[in-house]
Amino acid sequence: MEGSTTKGGGSMFGQLLLNILIAFLWVLLQDEDQFYFSTFFAGYLVGIGILYVMRRFFFNEFYLHRLFAVVKLLFIFIRELFYSSVVLIKQILSPKLKITPGIFTYRTELKSDVEITALALLLTLTPGSVVIEISPSNDVFYIHAMDIPESKNSVLRAMTTFEKAIMEVTR
Repeated sequence: MEGSTTKGGGSMFGQLLLNILIAFLWVLLQDEDQFYFSTFFAGYLVGIGILYVMRRFFFNEFYLHRLFAVVKLLFIFIRELFYSSVVLIKQILSPKLKITPGIFTYRTELKSDVEITALALLLTLTPGSVVIEISPSNDVFYIHAMDIPESKNSVLRAMTTFEKAIMEVTR
């Protein structure tokens, strides 16, 4: 995976292990009779602070940055899913079916198979649109939308938003 290891200091997994080690050291320094999760959690938070302060000496990227990017991508997906579900419900509940289905293309900047697959799946999971095909060069998506005049712009907006969030997670 691109970007999983950093130059000059270790992987994000290594950062996590170091943070857990700091948390256990914190528990040992507290000299308590039992193991308390609250003490471990406090040590974990202290470890986050230490690693954050020391990040420029040891690590290229702070490991929680990617976790925050994943959470951000999840919230973007939930927002887009809710928005497209409302549009779909409005179409279903309208007395007359006024849709103009169609296919359009979207050119992506994503390069790796993981990034392209994630974008295709995120779009397919939102109601009213589906990725039909991806070009052999992996840079053009062929997308079927339920209602081209109404949903094309919202699908393109969602694709752009998803694409930026995926790049934050994977690069």
